[in-house]
This record gives sequence, C-alpha cells and structure tokens, in this order.
Amino acid sequence: MKKLKEVIVVEGKDDTKRIKQAVNADTIETNGSAISPGVIEQIKILQEKRGVIVFTDPDFSGEKIRQMISQQVPGVKHAFLTKAQAVPKTKGSLGVEHAAPEAIQAALAHLYTEAPAAKALVSRETLWQAGLLSGPGAKEKRAKLGEVLKIGYTNGKRLYERLSLFQINQQQLQQALEQIKQLEDKTDGK
Repeated sequence: MKKLKEVIVVEGKDDTKRIKQAVNADTIETNGSAISPGVIEQIKILQEKRGVIVFTDPDFSGEKIRQMISQQVPGVKHAFLTKAQAVPKTKGSLGVEHAAPEAIQAALAHLYTEAPAAKALVSRETLWQAGLLSGPGAKEKRAKLGEVLKIGYTNGKRLYERLSLFQINQQQLQQALEQIKQLEDKTDGK
C-alpha cells in the first residue's frame, strides 16, 4: 500500500488506529477540541513540509477543530465522513474511529483544498431559492447536500462559506441537488 504524502490530523489515538487500518499514513492527534498552541505549530510545520489533511469527527467538536485549524493554517485539505458512516456499533459518540476502512478510503479520495481568499461561485440567493437556508426541510436538505458533495453537514451560514472555501460552483451544486431529488423520488416510489 502506497504511503500518503500528507499527514492526517485526527482527534485521538482511536482515530489514528482506524486510519492506519484503512491507509498507510502518518497522523497527528489534536487530543480533543482544546488544541494546544504547540500542536497548531506542529500542524503549520507539517503543512509546509508535507501537506495536511484535516479529518475530524462529524460533530460539533470536530467542526470546531476543523475551523480552528483552517483559521490558523491556510491551505489545508479536508476529508469528511457522514454522520451515518461514523456511528458507533454499540455505545459512544460519533467518530472517525467507528468508520469502516472503505468509508475512510472514500473520504480521502474526495479531498477539498481550501481557497481562503477565493470568490464565491454560488450566491446566497441561489442557496435561498434552492431551499437550503431556511424553510421546511432545509436542515435535512443541507445534510443530504453535505453527503453528496462530501463536505460534511453545515448550518445555513456555514454552507455558503464552505461552498466558497472549497470552490464548489453552480454546476456542481445543481448536479448534487438533482442527485438528491432522484434519491428522494426513489424513496417515495416515483
């Protein structure tokens, strides 16, 4: 198995174990959402030397870590799991450590690199018209969109930011919305 050049940022030891079952890669652990300045400094150095992939749990704490790293270490790549892929078999909270190796491999095959100063390619108006920002079912629609685009779940404000950050364009958004509609139609028996 070929070794990944980039270092994967995870939350803890169990995440590291699971990552290493799925891919040949080095990891750095944040040890929770209170990331120390020393760990941020290590991530900055690794980003310069090898590149970094942020791969945190699909929950509030994971999102907090992701945002903290993004603000302090420009240009990092991101891999996302859906909540369904990170559910524990028995007890516990959502986490990378519960994902199947295939889900981890798929997430790492669909990386997004931030473009911090990039211009938004999708307008807020478009998101509003698509029913992604408010109204009945907006939260569920955003969750499905996050799964299809492999960008994780976001609230309405964060959706606009994440689409801009990862330079997702109007066509990609439209294709994802059509895919969601087709899945819904199948579920509804149409």
